[in-house]
Amino acid sequence: MKLIPSHARLLTDPLPLAVIRWLAAVMLLLTVQLLHAALPASVDGQPLPSLAPVLDKVTPAVVNIHSSTRVQVRTSPLFSDPFFRRFFDMPSVPRERVQRSLGSGVIVNAEAGLVLTNNHVIDGADDISITLQDGREFNAVYIGSDRETDLAVVRIEADDLVELPLFDTELLRVGDFVVAVGNPFGLGQTVTSGIVSALGRSGLRGLEYQNFIQTDASINPGNSGGALVNLRGELIGINTAIFTPSGGNVGIGFAIPASTALDVMNQLVEYGEVRRGSLGVEVQAISSELRRALDAGEVDGAVVTRVLPDSAAAEAGLQPGDVIVGLDRRPVGNVQDLRNIEGLLGVGRDVRIDYWREGRSRRVTVEINEDLDARISGQRLDDRLDGVALARVPERAGVSGVLVEDVRRNTRAWQSGLRPGDLIVAVNREAVRNLRQLRHRFPISENRLALEIRRRGRAYLAVID
Repeated sequence: MKLIPSHARLLTDPLPLAVIRWLAAVMLLLTVQLLHAALPASVDGQPLPSLAPVLDKVTPAVVNIHSSTRVQVRTSPLFSDPFFRRFFDMPSVPRERVQRSLGSGVIVNAEAGLVLTNNHVIDGADDISITLQDGREFNAVYIGSDRETDLAVVRIEADDLVELPLFDTELLRVGDFVVAVGNPFGLGQTVTSGIVSALGRSGLRGLEYQNFIQTDASINPGNSGGALVNLRGELIGINTAIFTPSGGNVGIGFAIPASTALDVMNQLVEYGEVRRGSLGVEVQAISSELRRALDAGEVDGAVVTRVLPDSAAAEAGLQPGDVIVGLDRRPVGNVQDLRNIEGLLGVGRDVRIDYWREGRSRRVTVEINEDLDARISGQRLDDRLDGVALARVPERAGVSGVLVEDVRRNTRAWQSGLRPGDLIVAVNREAVRNLRQLRHRFPISENRLALEIRRRGRAYLAVID
């Protein structure tokens, strides 16, 4: 019989399962430690990938926005009676409270101090303050806003500002890496990363013109107005909204493309408003039945149902039943596409219209003009109406007058009681049935501007001195 040393026997006899597991754990731990110790500081002489160098350029251009709004508090008329309060020994009841909101913004013009943000971040604000990354704080001056794209511009007076260059979002592709920078929940500047999940998204409530970039970079309340940038530190979008069944981030965020934001910003700076061109058509979605009736095959687009007189569409010769398939050299696949493109057309531009009629495609070029009978800012009519947006009443409403779309707070019109949703039916006792009649009533030389309005079925008078 051959004897085997005891220590050698340990190598040949079967090992208990617990010992095997223990040895495996020790070997795994040693392997991880060796790998960690061997992790290189660089690869081929290059440092390990990091977003830090890009963010060093980006974060100084992203600001925190704090806005406050004074809101009137509704109280019982008895509380407004000094005798009642004195008799019952009640303290003075505050007549207003202050609402505060937080958001983000992006410096896009350092020399002029222009900051781009969302309209809903500063909408109705009485005071707007901007905090830079370096801790400096400034009061901002309101320049203009556009509810229909949810964009706004404010200005600060400051030295040594940093701006973000804008990227041509026509070159953006699904799958591109992106970084979101903002002020979520008021925590302070925060960075998240992801990719472009989709392009050309629409369907969000409350906005007329929609062509969103969708991203899975985490966007939360307070990120609104912040920057979505590429890995070169170029601005590709303004973070605006999230899809959230639960109220938290679920990886579906939306940003307004930088190209759209630039167009809107330029108009807000120049005019204080967005002056939109109009084709002068009413359209509807195309269905399978309409395709057969119009001999449109598999064409996608927007079916013309009405051509307004003296409009660009009328000049171009468009007719009801035409299917618009392209505008300004961009495809029109549905009604929302047409609205998005039309709403951002520059006034006075020559624009190509591609359409389908009687089984074949056609093309025409026409100059786009502003439809002042559809929408106009009050300031263009009278300085006393500064901050008021006026619009044509939809025909389906069945009433005549002029719709007050918006009234900016702290303006003469606001202080005189004019509110969004009011219907102007007369000016200085002269009836107006539509926006064209209202425009022809100006200029008005009287010292007082008296607007007869209808609000929720009741008549009011707003007098602006």
